[in-house]
Amino acid sequence: MSLSLLSRSRWSFSRLRYPFIPKEAVCVNQVHSSTSVLTDRCYEGLYPGHILTTPFQKALLAVGSGVAALHNPYRHDMVAVLGETTGHLALKNLREKMRNDPEGLTILTERPRIRLSTLDLKEMASLPDGSLGREYLRFLEDNLVTPDSRADVKFVDDEELAYVMQRYREVHDLLHTLLGMPTNMLGEVAVKWFEAAQTGLPMCALGAVLGPLRLNASRLQSLFTSLGPWALQNGRRARCVLSIFYERRWSQNIEDLRQELNIETPPVTLTATSRRNI
Repeated sequence: MSLSLLSRSRWSFSRLRYPFIPKEAVCVNQVHSSTSVLTDRCYEGLYPGHILTTPFQKALLAVGSGVAALHNPYRHDMVAVLGETTGHLALKNLREKMRNDPEGLTILTERPRIRLSTLDLKEMASLPDGSLGREYLRFLEDNLVTPDSRADVKFVDDEELAYVMQRYREVHDLLHTLLGMPTNMLGEVAVKWFEAAQTGLPMCALGAVLGPLRLNASRLQSLFTSLGPWALQNGRRARCVLSIFYERRWSQNIEDLRQELNIETPPVTLTATSRRNI
């Protein structure tokens, strides 16, 4: 994908309706995802786009989104809802890790966003091969993805925790880059194993458990004998990946950053293929 095409690409959130959301909360849905500018005057949530739900409503959303995500793991909208409605305790733990890390605390204070509007693609393209910025851009181009595909958080009932969830989503592709994993099913499952060990998010654990069911025999063998153990071990021991201010590290050599984070290079090299290729 060329830089111009990447710059023009935009993600379109499917217009699903959530039947369990109270009518008075519907008005908070009208926001611009790229700028988080409120467009509906009746907004009364904790942050732009917030939809207040009861524990019972969250449970219904979790079950419904979980079933939909199981049926189609590429339904990112359903995966997002599942993560928001089940991740409260894990998000609190992640926030605590970020608060206890000087760089993570800076991120919580400044609230950077990783979007096409905040990235200087030309500057990143001019960086040398092997730098974080150049390899991240190469990942986006090779796998035909864009950082704007990450949905805004809606169902987390804490403003700071909502940002932690948003940050998790927006560094997901950077984690793919650091781990050397493409976006095919095997690569996604390996990243989910790392994320499950690193973050404790139930959504990641569910993906780590159910994702292998969609792999063929040879890829299952690769996962269980090499990629899986590597992902779990590195996820447990690595520094919190949400506490890295990646936007200030684009010129850093990616191997140096891996060493800093205590992440080993993968035991198997995977290439970018069709996202439906399992």
